[in-house]
Amino acid sequence: MKKYLLVILSLVFFSSCKIGEKYTKIETDMPDTYIGYAQDTACWAELKWWEIYADTNLRNLINNTLENNKDMKIAVAKVKEMAVRKKINYADFFPKIDGKAYAQNEGLNYGGDSYKNDFEFGVKANIAWELDLWGNLRWANDVAIAEYLSSVEGQRALMMSLVAEVAENYFELIALDNELTIVKQTLKAREEGAKLAKIRFEGGVTSETSYQQAQLEYAKTATLIPDLEKKIAIKENEILALSGCYPQHIARINIQENVTLPDSIPVGLPSDLLERRPDVRMAEQQLIAANAKVGLSYTNMFPRIALTTDLGFETDEFATILSSPMFFIGANLLSPVFNMGKNRAKYKAQVAVYEQECYRYEKTVMSAFYDVMNALVEFDKIKEIYEARLLLQQSAKVTMDLAQLQYINGVIGYLDVLDAQRNYFDAQISLSNAYRDKQITMVKLYKALGGGWSE
Repeated sequence: MKKYLLVILSLVFFSSCKIGEKYTKIETDMPDTYIGYAQDTACWAELKWWEIYADTNLRNLINNTLENNKDMKIAVAKVKEMAVRKKINYADFFPKIDGKAYAQNEGLNYGGDSYKNDFEFGVKANIAWELDLWGNLRWANDVAIAEYLSSVEGQRALMMSLVAEVAENYFELIALDNELTIVKQTLKAREEGAKLAKIRFEGGVTSETSYQQAQLEYAKTATLIPDLEKKIAIKENEILALSGCYPQHIARINIQENVTLPDSIPVGLPSDLLERRPDVRMAEQQLIAANAKVGLSYTNMFPRIALTTDLGFETDEFATILSSPMFFIGANLLSPVFNMGKNRAKYKAQVAVYEQECYRYEKTVMSAFYDVMNALVEFDKIKEIYEARLLLQQSAKVTMDLAQLQYINGVIGYLDVLDAQRNYFDAQISLSNAYRDKQITMVKLYKALGGGWSE
């Protein structure tokens, strides 16, 4: 028995080695700062999403979405699955113990003339333990851990995306409401214009052409209402589908025309994205898992040793079973001898998979960097766009009022009035979209910086 124990201890000692390349973090060569922006260690994304969005209606929608969204529920269940699978892999480090009790009868007839029954009763415990001689069990455990952490980061990335998607859709819905209000106000003005054109036509002041043109503009404006109502209903359904609810009215406020963007926002350093954005962290965990699979496939080319032990009682008479102890101990060596290079091919294939994951990680990092840069450009330019559209709307309003006054006084024709009215209508819609874009710009920048999820 001492010899057996010595052999086992020696094998356990040698199993402490782990063959394969350890994971080393990839250098991404990211710029030290965002081009054109000052270096800043603070970051706006460190704020919680409920500190960013002050609208109570929007907060409720986001909360409902995070609690009831089906994709989020799938992601949560996926994390639970990977946590359990991690435990399954960890259990392979320890001996496996099975118990069995049996009774059997074996008929023997050696030579054809000495048949006899051979009864046997037994109660045994079987212990099997694979030694992690080259580290293949540890590599498998590393894979399980990385895949679990990847699922955690995947859940966080989904949370970040859902918060942004709900907020963006909410602001688009408010903008559609405002556009519908503008159209209804314009329709009322068109109706008054048509009545005036009719009076002037019947009074012989203008031709029938002006009256019919006014009727046409009224009819064209009226066609916009059902189309906008359709878009509003569909946008509501999109938001409710995200939140896991069936169709209902969504409470919301009117468009906020007084949204003021700050002169600057602290955006942190590009290197912070590697730690803050969960999609980048998920990509790195997938890379770690791929590296561990390379180590696993490499160690699978080496012999594997498993120890087996049977302890218990065995006898040919049931009455004497407790006085008939037995034990068996053995070691099995399983070594690949010839399989046409299959194991080596698997290893090379896994190395290629790891190479793919390296490029995929670098692509994710670069994409995150450009997300921030594009969001910063939008943040800087939306102020100029808004100011230009506000000036356009104000000028169009003055021009329309002058045109209507000149038409009443007979200075210009009705077509000139219509042109002025169309320009004012377009300017109103354009300014409404600028209000919307100011809010959506903040949503995009917050998401690009990695905001919207919390530990």
